[in-house]
Amino acid sequence: MTATKTFQSPDLPIDELLNDVKVGKVQLPDFQREWIWDDDHVKSLLASVSLSYPIGAIMMLQADPNDMTFQPLPLEGAKVSDSTKPEHLVLDGQQRLTSLFLALRSGIVVPTKDSRGKAIRRWYYIDIKRALDPHEDREETIFSVPEDRILRDFQGNPTHDYSTPEKEYKAEVFPLAQALGSAEWRNGYYAYWDYDKDHVKRFTEFENEVLKRFEQYQVPAIVLTRETPKEAVCQVFEKVNTGGVSLTVFELLTATYAVDNFRLRDDWKEREKKLKEEPVLRSLESTDFIQAITLLATRARRAEAKAAGEDPDRLPAISARRRDMLRLKLADFQRYADQAQQAFVNAARLLHSQKVFTARDLPYKTQLVPLAAILVALGSKAENEGVRQKLIRWFWCGALGELYAGATETRFARDLAEVVEWVNGGPEPTTVRESLFNRTRLYTLRTRNSAAYKGLYALLMRDGARDLRTGEGIELAGYFDEDIDIHHLFPQAWCQSHGVDMGRCNSIVNKTPISAKTNRMIGGNAPSDYLARLEKSAEITPDVMDDILRSHLADPTHMRADDFDAFYAAREAAILERIEAAMGKPVIGGSAEEAADVAAIEDEEEEA
Repeated sequence: MTATKTFQSPDLPIDELLNDVKVGKVQLPDFQREWIWDDDHVKSLLASVSLSYPIGAIMMLQADPNDMTFQPLPLEGAKVSDSTKPEHLVLDGQQRLTSLFLALRSGIVVPTKDSRGKAIRRWYYIDIKRALDPHEDREETIFSVPEDRILRDFQGNPTHDYSTPEKEYKAEVFPLAQALGSAEWRNGYYAYWDYDKDHVKRFTEFENEVLKRFEQYQVPAIVLTRETPKEAVCQVFEKVNTGGVSLTVFELLTATYAVDNFRLRDDWKEREKKLKEEPVLRSLESTDFIQAITLLATRARRAEAKAAGEDPDRLPAISARRRDMLRLKLADFQRYADQAQQAFVNAARLLHSQKVFTARDLPYKTQLVPLAAILVALGSKAENEGVRQKLIRWFWCGALGELYAGATETRFARDLAEVVEWVNGGPEPTTVRESLFNRTRLYTLRTRNSAAYKGLYALLMRDGARDLRTGEGIELAGYFDEDIDIHHLFPQAWCQSHGVDMGRCNSIVNKTPISAKTNRMIGGNAPSDYLARLEKSAEITPDVMDDILRSHLADPTHMRADDFDAFYAAREAAILERIEAAMGKPVIGGSAEEAADVAAIEDEEEEA
């Protein structure tokens, strides 16, 4: 028996599709949610269309005007009478379709939100000159302006004015509301510049490279037939609707590679399963994997161009930015995917040697990306002890110097090139040279929110910290079996009752890796009390306990005397020495007294 096909999969010209939205031929079913995309999402979507990138298929249901299964609702901005019956209802793609309609076809200012969720109203523009520059990120060439089309500084003074067509012509910024019908604007632009040859040439190129992509864009669709039962439609909607989450690079590449019958999602699923057998890799995402491969692919392209004798100033850059990931060819993905997968596993093993065992304890997940790419680039050379020590130093400089916070794509590319060059006899990489640790930072390291806090926790374990009760060093198996975590040496309760500054009490200087069972025995007691109890329970002598305390950089004399101030000063100095050894450079800052004063001021400001 031949199964009846319950859907069609046409490509819909964007101009026709948005016109259908405008006249009400395409509407929403009554269970759809409101339009929620913010300004950044809209700009990103417009950039994708301007480059002919896939934005994902929309899913629609054929509607019977004479027997409406669902109450229809016009899309945001479409002025449609209640009596208008739709031909199709949108099940998935509402956010994308509404954004495109409002920005390109509605003729009204777009009601959206800023990054903080505040309601704003915006018109969208593209900078003509920047859009034609191949080195520009297209997303950065598209911008939005307020309803009056005037940008102002924080004091309310106008900085850019596009409130008339003449001002748009002068600034050479094109209103995207006219992207699907630009003839009138083009004629005004030519007349404004008195048909100047250079301006005519520039706009002609802009039309060919950008505007034609809007005009010729085809939106893939999946159209369910009107015979589809209502309960089935609801189930499909629940499965496919993303609630306004933007398409990721991975999703876009999945759609692109599907043209060549390559199932990227299935491929990643298998790799992810193997990678996440390593606890330290369990926060690794598909985008991280793609970034590492993009670094390698762009590095290879640069090397090939250099070998071909191309102009050094025009060599392609090593990069892992979004636009470069979206340009990643399937052949490049397949060339490097297996190598990258093994490199992430090798990176995990390198981190294990530094006592970073879990994703929770990893100072920066982002540092995994260049590390994996570096390991692929170095090949078997990465196994040499001298090379390993350089990689370890680079890791600690990035972690303790806190250099991998915020936007990191530029550092990824620079580290890949410079670390490989360093290993091959070149100068120290920028990350190693730029990294600094100020002694005042110790005072403010109090939670896992800080990369340096997690780094020091691992560094103490790496350099020999032993459990206070068992006396054993901390290895991978024991870390999980004993439930090792970071705990206070002078307990919080004791510090509070003895008037110790809680900033210093909760600083990393007063914390160390301790097993859960040992920490329960410590409780809120004075060190002199709990040390005696631990010695008795573990059947060890005070001398053995003193050796264990020293493995944590804790002075036994100060702890047995319950002298917090002396303990803190001595341990602070010892930790700073360990930081200097790991980073291969001295810490910065003044004396301990000056550091304490600066840290106290920082703490007061933080509390305020």
